[in-house]
Amino acid sequence: MHVVINAQLLNTAHTYRGAGVSNYSQNLLSALGQAGSRHRFTAFLSDPAFQAEGVTLVRTRWPAHLPPARILWEQTALPWALRRQDAALVHGLVNVLPLATSVPGVVTVHDLSFIHMPEKFPPAKRFYLERLCRASAARARRIIAVSRQTADDLVRCFGVKADRIEVVYNGVAAHFRPEADRVEMGPPRSLVEVDRPFLLYVGTLEPRKNLVRLVEAFARWRQGRPSAREVQLVLAGAKGWYYEEIFQQVQALELQEVVRFPGFIPTEELPGWYRAAAAFVYPSLFEGFGLPVVEAMACGTPVICSDAASLREVAGDAALIAPAEDVDAWVAGLDAFFTQPGLADDLRRRGLERASRFTWERAAAETIAVYEAAVRAERR
Repeated sequence: MHVVINAQLLNTAHTYRGAGVSNYSQNLLSALGQAGSRHRFTAFLSDPAFQAEGVTLVRTRWPAHLPPARILWEQTALPWALRRQDAALVHGLVNVLPLATSVPGVVTVHDLSFIHMPEKFPPAKRFYLERLCRASAARARRIIAVSRQTADDLVRCFGVKADRIEVVYNGVAAHFRPEADRVEMGPPRSLVEVDRPFLLYVGTLEPRKNLVRLVEAFARWRQGRPSAREVQLVLAGAKGWYYEEIFQQVQALELQEVVRFPGFIPTEELPGWYRAAAAFVYPSLFEGFGLPVVEAMACGTPVICSDAASLREVAGDAALIAPAEDVDAWVAGLDAFFTQPGLADDLRRRGLERASRFTWERAAAETIAVYEAAVRAERR
């Protein structure tokens, strides 16, 4: 079977476009190529640097980093490419399939945050996601949901039949582990400026991540616990959209000296940051999966995260959970983490065990099983 994969949102640049769904695309393609499958994989992408052994990469000339050009390509040029490639199946890695083709499709839907909290998205992006994701879900032979929460949302919000949905969890890359390789010479250079114990957040700076409340909780915790004034908060990630309020909150609370913004951290440096952090904090209002939570656990870093449904699903009993919108609960959680004997060690132990369940090898094997089921199924 020849599977053609739309990987146009794969991006190796050190911006917010290189995180999230790009991380999924890179790791899944690499794992598919190494799976030893009898099937043939061809991926269309525009990123000039990415390589994946075992996958034929076709680099398009379209400026796919521009959303209008990418949308036009996937709905006009891609159907023609599927015919030329004699594709048995097309896989849209991020929420969308080409609609004007008879080639059976599988689409990965990461989350429906644009349905649950539309005000957090620019209008054009929200319009595109809502219309195209809904139509793609209706057309797909099979849908991959990255969590049970996303699967349930597809049934509830889009009316998709549950038997067309398969939950395939993300994996965590092998370099996320408690101990560094011998070839690693100390912490990443960008970590040198953080000279105190610190709490770490990793992710795009955008409203859904709930960082304004995290900064408020951090400020209140510092006020109520003198020893907390020795702790810094590191908000690591590229600027996404509607991020200005985060910086305004830091300035309003006069935290410029203790809240750090190192920007986007390349994946090869991330394990060093996780290992160095006292704890990983993830207050997100809504997630499809929450990969940084699992990456932190795999590095042996205790995790404090919100009660978003997918985070509870992924973290299980291996994280300290606080309601996303309850600042008092976050203050109490931070205080408990630093004052309750044995809590950090217990979270570290539980987190390592939990993270071991999520591998890209398993994700690739389960994705291939979805491909095989899709070509056998009659469209409903």
